[in-house]
Amino acid sequence: GVKLLCELCQIPAFIECKSCKVTYYCSQEHQKADWIGIHEKVCSKLAFLRQPIQFWPSKEERDKGHKAVQAEKIELIEMARTLAQKMLFEGKHEESVPAAMLSLRYATDVYGVATIELVPSYLVMAEASIGLGKLMQAEEYLAKADWTIMKTEDCPRAIKSKLYRNLGLLYVAKGDYQEALINFADDIYNASEEFGTDDIRTAGGYFHMGNVFFRQGKRDIADSLYRQVVNIWQDHLSNVLKMNVDTQGEQTRYKSRVLGSSKTLLEEISSGLDEAQEAEAVQILTAIHGIREHQPDRPSTDLAQACHSLAMLHFLLGHLTKAKEYGRKSIVASDTVKDDGFSKSLVEFMKLCEKQTIAN
Repeated sequence: GVKLLCELCQIPAFIECKSCKVTYYCSQEHQKADWIGIHEKVCSKLAFLRQPIQFWPSKEERDKGHKAVQAEKIELIEMARTLAQKMLFEGKHEESVPAAMLSLRYATDVYGVATIELVPSYLVMAEASIGLGKLMQAEEYLAKADWTIMKTEDCPRAIKSKLYRNLGLLYVAKGDYQEALINFADDIYNASEEFGTDDIRTAGGYFHMGNVFFRQGKRDIADSLYRQVVNIWQDHLSNVLKMNVDTQGEQTRYKSRVLGSSKTLLEEISSGLDEAQEAEAVQILTAIHGIREHQPDRPSTDLAQACHSLAMLHFLLGHLTKAKEYGRKSIVASDTVKDDGFSKSLVEFMKLCEKQTIAN
């Protein structure tokens, strides 16, 4: 007597996932889209979450079972949101929709309707819609997010920041650059209040505002904002790299001395970022690097720092070939830069890359 509905469009379904046996689709196209978007990663989780409710002989066991299910659902919500956001940063708007929908569905199940916990999922759905050119649909999701934020006392500024960033992207898509700038300014203000002006979570607002000024032909303003973004990421990645190298150095010396073995540095090094933040860093820094490369009258420092940031990022992500490529580009670009500290840091970085190459 249970109606089987398609996971993506909620119309009657006739195809069952052969692995979890609890997820259904109206067509092979929707099954393939969901598999690529999210299902491959959560198939076993859904098999657990969608199984029939068990009979528990005592209230204590029932409460324990309910808590375990709720914890799994919350973990699924965060996983799906992060994956959807990662795909959006990679420009995969269509592929991000199944993960965004799944996060919204389970957030509604866990937290109820019109609660602040639903807003991040609304915003991911809105961003996917903007990328797909479905602006009216994006407006609907943003209106729901805005209304929920307005009626929530002491709403975290981090959530407000994300709302204004998405509104800015919507107005960019509409070609209304003035409204876009107003919303990006609100994004930066709220992110700065929550995280500080020089935090990587604030840098995205600077980047998008820079893009608007770039489109308006206001190069000087755009360049200053791009410079701010690169400086933020360069400082952050330098600190993360130093921390990893120091930590791994101590571990390697200990293993060599006590255990008689050691792992290569790159096997254990961590970027300290989640998947979405890694994708955002690649997107932003690659875009700025592309702009810098095609500016014949650019200051050498701008290109050198963009390359250095990308080199460190790819090193931390385990992409050694790209790390060395951008490192060499940074050295070439910095030939005319009179900054001994920067030159020294580049030399040390390239030595680290060479050391890792030999270790591999």
